[in-house]
Amino acid sequence: MVKLADAQAPEGMRLYAIGDVHGCPDLLAEVHRRITRDVEARPAEDWRVIHIGDYIDRGPDSAGALARLIDYSRDPKAVFLIGNHDQFLRDFLRDPDREDFELWMLNGGIETLDSFGLDGVRMMRECREAYMIDFRDRILEATPPGTEAFLARLALWEAQGDYAFVHAGIMPGYPLDEQSDHDLLWIRELFLESNLDHGAVIVHGHTPTDTVELHPNRIAIDTGAVFTGVLSCLVLEDDRQSLLGPDGPDAIIGRD
Repeated sequence: MVKLADAQAPEGMRLYAIGDVHGCPDLLAEVHRRITRDVEARPAEDWRVIHIGDYIDRGPDSAGALARLIDYSRDPKAVFLIGNHDQFLRDFLRDPDREDFELWMLNGGIETLDSFGLDGVRMMRECREAYMIDFRDRILEATPPGTEAFLARLALWEAQGDYAFVHAGIMPGYPLDEQSDHDLLWIRELFLESNLDHGAVIVHGHTPTDTVELHPNRIAIDTGAVFTGVLSCLVLEDDRQSLLGPDGPDAIIGRD
């Protein structure tokens, strides 16, 4: 059994986990700066910076967020997971489909296209099957350099020590390697309401919370950056869990 009270990061490894960015590159840049300062102030034997997904949509500058992430991905210590919003863009670039495009637009995609210098509302209104290939080509041309390759590299999950990192959560009762892509990217109530031991403490985003929440079998780190202006960064080291503040790690208030 693995419960939060007993969970351990890998020996000698510090883990930083960043919540849902949603087109807020300035907040992301500040978190990256905090991580750099923390590593300099508290040297670690090794570390990883795990981005939990949902880098685009809803926020004011998805293009800027992608550009920053693509640049940051040159760091071998950086890990990038895919969120359901990132999947909208990746799938459309691979196989443009009108229904998928409309669903994406209704879930924050209009703001993303605007950030690419396109007119999201107009493209949504003019959406026709015959236009999908043209839309794909226009979007691909407008994205920051390296976007398609970056999206292709995004992972579904990452396991480190007694922790597993996914975007949305997992289907209770099934191991990580038997999870469906849809559940890893979209699940909510069945996961959030489960008290089962998942075999690891699941660190996830997708469902916004007022603060980072510590539960016996999971940690929720999406604090709704696009709405609240708070992009949280969880720090896991040895048997400790903390939040990365401007001056270093701070205690997390409250547990289940």
